[in-house]
This record gives sequence, C-alpha cells and structure tokens, in this order.
Amino acid sequence: MNQVFFILIGLISGIAGGMGMGGGTLLIPLLSIFLGVVQKEAQLLNVFSFVIMAIFVVYIHIKNKLINVFPAIMFSVLAAVFAVIFSLLVKDISNTTLKTFFGVFLIILALIQAFSLIIKKRQKK
Repeated sequence: MNQVFFILIGLISGIAGGMGMGGGTLLIPLLSIFLGVVQKEAQLLNVFSFVIMAIFVVYIHIKNKLINVFPAIMFSVLAAVFAVIFSLLVKDISNTTLKTFFGVFLIILALIQAFSLIIKKRQKK
C-alpha cells in the first residue's frame, strides 16, 4: 500500500514542481502526514527528487530560451552555498522543531499569497 502512496505523492509533487510551484511544498507534508516519514528524511527525499526534476526542467527551459543563463548560474551558485551551510546546521535540530519551522513557513507563505491576491483584486477595481 505504501508504494501506491509513494506513486501518488510523486505524481502530485511532480505536477506541482513542473508548474514551478515547488513540489516540496506538497511533498514534505504528504510524506510526513500520510506515510509517517520523519521530517529530515522527507526533506532529503524532496531535495533528491528536486535535483532530478530540475535537471530535466532546466534543460527544457534552456532549449525553449526561457532562461537567462548568467543570472540563473549566479543565483544557483549562491543558493547552493547557503544550502550546504544550512544543511550542516539542520543536522543538530530535532525533527519536531524542524517540522514546526516548516509548518510556520507554509503558513507565512499562504498568508503572503492570500494578501497579494487581495491587493491585486483591490487594484483592479
């Protein structure tokens, strides 16, 4: 039964990632809620799947001339440096604390999205 959930969760996160929404926003909570995967392992699975998806998506976007390569490389290098630094720091944080931080992050993200939608609707009037 777990294999079916893994396939469904992979499908859902792949669709979200392909649309540029970030599959991890869905993948991490789905893995931890429905399959009981601990937070650190869920995040590791997310990063692993993201790297594989990103390779294909970047190739397609470069082929379609949708990416300005130089800024993308600069952003990626800086992001990689900070990802390494913070992945080393995370090893000492408990799964419960990490889960709490991720939950707060998702709530803040949802509020920002909701407020930006409200502001855009008011500006149209």
